[in-house]
Amino acid sequence: MAGHVVLGYDGSDFSMQALDWALDEAELRKLPLLVVHAWQWPYGEADEEAKSHLGKAAEHVMWHGAECARQTSQGLRVDTDLYEGSAAERLVELSKDAELIVVGSRGLGALPRAVVGSVAEYTAAHAACPVIVVRGPGPLPLPENPGPIVVTGPEPDAAVLEFAYHEARLRQVALAAEADLTEWERGHPGVRIEPAADHPPATLMVVRRAPAGRPGIARDLLLNAPCPVAVVGAADHGG
Repeated sequence: MAGHVVLGYDGSDFSMQALDWALDEAELRKLPLLVVHAWQWPYGEADEEAKSHLGKAAEHVMWHGAECARQTSQGLRVDTDLYEGSAAERLVELSKDAELIVVGSRGLGALPRAVVGSVAEYTAAHAACPVIVVRGPGPLPLPENPGPIVVTGPEPDAAVLEFAYHEARLRQVALAAEADLTEWERGHPGVRIEPAADHPPATLMVVRRAPAGRPGIARDLLLNAPCPVAVVGAADHGG
């Protein structure tokens, strides 16, 4: 839906962490939250009664996420989207009109050893809007000394810088980067710029979405970053 912060939610601990972050984003941006839950019948042919039971269970999961959001927010508008089919494909479809998508690093379907789930990885690579993959406990409770928004890579493009700057301003934290941001700082007053090496652990790392057919550093961060990762830029429609 247009102008929403979209949350991919499956009831897992990882999606509860993502819910905390998505609530924060929606409230800071003054936008409604859309809680999305997708389900599929995994066993081949099935009678309608069996599928109906699974569909009702899925509806309950979605309802639980939406209620958690409503009860912990300050009057935030919370909408829901229950979808029969691929969660990743649904999130990418919704990304065309969304402000931002937030997902957990993995969900109920990921193997216990998986560091990043297929839904998070696919959505981050193919979405038409920025995607935040939440690794760790999310932003709540807020640390006493929150780290900066960190721009990764030696030559970040304008989309990455704009997103990182906006997050830093919303969260009232510093912006750090490997690149020289002197020229950028002159046109964007109000956010403190600091060297990448001189800060506490990052609140969020921001990386450019890889062009089609190239691995880029986004996937490496999704696998290894010690904090949530925002993937920003033109969608990768490669195979």
